[in-house]
Amino acid sequence: MNHRLLAAAAALALTAPATAQQTPPAAPEIPSPGEIAAAAPAKDWVAIAPSDLLVMDLAPGANGKPRRVVIQLMPAPFSQGWIGNIRKLAAAHWWDGTSVNRVQDNYVVQWGDATEKKALPEGLATVQESEYVVSGRAFPVRVVLRRQDRKDAYADAAIPLLGWPIAMDKDRAWPVHCYGMVGVGRNMSPDTGSGAELYTVIGHAPRHLDRNIAVVGRVISGIEYLSSLPRGTGGLGFYETEAERVPIASIRIATDLPLAEQPRFEYLSTESDSFAKYADARANRRDPFFIKPAGGADICNIPVPVRAVR
Repeated sequence: MNHRLLAAAAALALTAPATAQQTPPAAPEIPSPGEIAAAAPAKDWVAIAPSDLLVMDLAPGANGKPRRVVIQLMPAPFSQGWIGNIRKLAAAHWWDGTSVNRVQDNYVVQWGDATEKKALPEGLATVQESEYVVSGRAFPVRVVLRRQDRKDAYADAAIPLLGWPIAMDKDRAWPVHCYGMVGVGRNMSPDTGSGAELYTVIGHAPRHLDRNIAVVGRVISGIEYLSSLPRGTGGLGFYETEAERVPIASIRIATDLPLAEQPRFEYLSTESDSFAKYADARANRRDPFFIKPAGGADICNIPVPVRAVR
C-alpha cells in the first residue's frame, strides 16, 4: 500500500511542473497609432489640392541628390492675407536665388533674401495683427462646442480641427506652432511680415509664438532637408557667410509645375472615427513597448497623418 502511495506521489511530482509551465493565452494585439492610421479606410482620407501646396526645391545636396520640401498652406479662414502674398511671391518666382539663411538649434529654420535688398512684387497686402486669430463664429457650432474636448496650457482648449492643430478660447481660434509648422518672419510690432521671410519649427513646439506671428502652413514632406542642416554660428542661428547659406533653386505653387511633377498628398480627416481612435492611441499608448499609458497628449503630440499618393 505504501509503495502504491509513493508511486502516485512520484507521478504527481512529474506532472505538476508541466501543468505550471503551460503558456498563458496570448494578449490581444493592440495596434499602434501608426497602424491605426495605415488601416483607415479610403473614405477617411482627404485629398490636399495641389493649389494648396508650396514646393521648395533647394540646391542639390553634397551627394548630388535633389532636395524637395513640400509645404501645405493653411486653409481659410486662417492667415489668408499672408497666404495671398505667398501665392504672389511664388508666381513672381521671387524666392528663386534666395537662400536658407538661419538654422537655430531646437527652434527654427528660416529662408528668404539674406541681403534684405531684393525688391518685393507689387500688390502685396499689409496684414493687420488682428488677423493672427479668427472669430469663433467662423466655425460650425458643433465644432466650436468641441473646444472643451482637450485642455491646453496656452488656451481654453487645443484640438486637431479641419486637419490642423488649432487652439481656441470662448470666441476665437488660431493655428499653433507645432513641429514642422511654417510661419512668417517679421520685424518689431506693428510689422506683421509680408510672407517673403518664412520659417519652419525644427524643435520643441514654441507655443509662446502663437498669436504673435502668422502661421501659414506646415511641412508635409522633406523636413529632413531643413532640420538636418548645420546650425548657424551667428546670433539667433543666422549664417554669417554666403558660403554657409543653402541656395533655393525655386519655390512654386504645385499647380504651376508640369502635371507629372505635381506632388499629391492626402491627410487623415480629423473628423473621422479613424482619427478619433488614432488620437486616443497617441494619448494612451497600449501597444507592446509601453508599460504605462500617459493618459493624455499635447496638441503637438497628435500630428495629423499625411501620406503621399502615387
